[in-house]
Amino acid sequence: MRLKKSSKSGKLQVAAFAGTRAILIALNMSDSDRKGLLGFAFKRWVGNKPGEWLTGMKTFPSLAPTQPTGHAIHFPTNESPVQSFLWSDYEAQPATKYRFEVTAMYGRPGALEARETVAFDIQTEATDDGQHGIWFNRGAIASQAFADQFGNKSLTDADYNDPANKEVSWLSRGLLEACLDYIGNTPAGDGLRVCAYEFTYQRIHEELIKAIKRGVDVQIIYHATSANKKAIKTSGLPAKKGSKQILFERTRPKTPHNKFIVHLEKNKTPVAVWTGSTNFTPSGFLGQTNVGHLVTDKDVAATYLKLWNGLSENPESKEQHANAFALSPNPRNVIDKGTTLAFSPRPSDRMLNWYGARAGDAATSAMFTGAFNVDPNILGPMAKHGPAMRFILLERPPTHEIIQAQANNPADLLFSYGAILGKTQFRQAEGHDEDGKKTKKWVPIPHFKIEEWFLGEELERKNSQGFVFFIHTKFLLVDPLSDDPLVFTGSANFSGESLKSNDENMLLIRGNTRVADIYLTEFDRIFRHFYSRDAANDIAKHGGQTKFGLLDDSDRWTNDYFDPSKAKSHRREMFFANPQKTWQAEAAKDPDVFAGEGVRGSKGTKDGGVPVARAAARKKAAVKKRAKKKTAPKKKKAKAKAKTPRKRTARNS
Repeated sequence: MRLKKSSKSGKLQVAAFAGTRAILIALNMSDSDRKGLLGFAFKRWVGNKPGEWLTGMKTFPSLAPTQPTGHAIHFPTNESPVQSFLWSDYEAQPATKYRFEVTAMYGRPGALEARETVAFDIQTEATDDGQHGIWFNRGAIASQAFADQFGNKSLTDADYNDPANKEVSWLSRGLLEACLDYIGNTPAGDGLRVCAYEFTYQRIHEELIKAIKRGVDVQIIYHATSANKKAIKTSGLPAKKGSKQILFERTRPKTPHNKFIVHLEKNKTPVAVWTGSTNFTPSGFLGQTNVGHLVTDKDVAATYLKLWNGLSENPESKEQHANAFALSPNPRNVIDKGTTLAFSPRPSDRMLNWYGARAGDAATSAMFTGAFNVDPNILGPMAKHGPAMRFILLERPPTHEIIQAQANNPADLLFSYGAILGKTQFRQAEGHDEDGKKTKKWVPIPHFKIEEWFLGEELERKNSQGFVFFIHTKFLLVDPLSDDPLVFTGSANFSGESLKSNDENMLLIRGNTRVADIYLTEFDRIFRHFYSRDAANDIAKHGGQTKFGLLDDSDRWTNDYFDPSKAKSHRREMFFANPQKTWQAEAAKDPDVFAGEGVRGSKGTKDGGVPVARAAARKKAAVKKRAKKKTAPKKKKAKAKAKTPRKRTARNS
């Protein structure tokens, strides 16, 4: 849900966006009205409960405690207001009504004066509206909060396989429960078609075993790794039930990266598909940031079932290229409203150019999460100067290219990356590669036991790219604040390999503001949390001292929000831009990035659009022709010699 509201005088404006478990509130006023502004107070009502002033962890120097208390102190915002034009409630609950009052506070510390107030009602989204169900876990950013709430401890096998474990429930934030319910609510006589890359979580196995026992036709494609096989053996998942096969090994390609489950009504009609970025592992659901996305749509589910049927035969690369591309042809620049699918492997990696072009078309904003890096075909359009702000959330510290891109466009390009507060050091640790052999991997130095737990699990991942500690989501939002947003989400890492080689699946969703609001509020939650960590670490790295907990006792804090050269000013304006301005106008004028891509199943294209297969054939023919000319005299001589009979030997027979 989204809304815009103003105070009675119109001097204070609010733009609010409610996802499922987060509510984002953006604020705006004129330059002249910020004089003497000391911040904003927030009051919230939940349902019929009495209203309460929300609290923050910062206060004015004159009001700060003189002695350390030994624990975190929270200050009410009507006395210690929020000094930002952007605030979010990250503890909201799904499908819940809230009432907010936001008040601009003036005066002086200890004697604040309330002047402008905006009151509004807003309701968070249900996790599943019958078309799209979306669940984000809490993610690795929760490590400090987890330690504060549950103690500095790690999870054991018994913990994360215990349905009643409170720590697991807190970390999951509904993601694990939603997947288990999806399997558990499938009635007898229906079918489930599972496609799994990493498949080691015993609770998922146990729920599938229960489904088999009650009469659900369960069939599972899984990556045939030693870890997956060991987990299957431990859980007792049967390879067959009677004469019907249950387990199907996928031994190719190198990274069969799909993770989805299709539901078949009466074991015939596909009606829904569970997909997203979450591997079926404990750290997938409880460790790094992930999303599960349920689409209830017969056409979408039917296409996924066709994909599953093709994969169940463990096809060779050429066959799978043809199957994936036939089921999801190249999209047009302006895709239809609803859900479009993009499966891999594809003829080339030109989808990267397509994604980049859509990000570059944004009228107000583009937001991107990258587990490993940002491909140049996406970074280029996101880094260019234009009307939109661009936000990039990374798993790892930015490369030189990303830092340079941000330096060239500091007001419109912001990045944030996974970091442990106060622990920027990395070390090498023993892990395993794709073949199960020991290898060294660079990992962050853990600060909490919970981090040590999922770091240990991630080091066991059979992946040559190393571990994923913080950010595992893969999505791109284009104009999510507009009336016609784009949300691209799924399993693929927006890389060449994920498009040309891997088994992958992506949802391209246009025009669904509810879906956009959920992804937007979660992106904001993760991005801003890491952004504050990154800023604190960077200050400490350069010898500075981070001053947490103190507010500015004047209106100087507002300067950056009204300086046209600053990102904070552009971000303030971004939330109040005309929602009718969208990516579509520019996309309609863009060239077709797939022109000249070549035949289906080819491995890619050369520059200029000449298919690789055709180019290679031409080159081979030219070489053969030159060789024929050079060897023609020798062949003549050899032919003359051949007329003289030779004694046959075993070698010639």
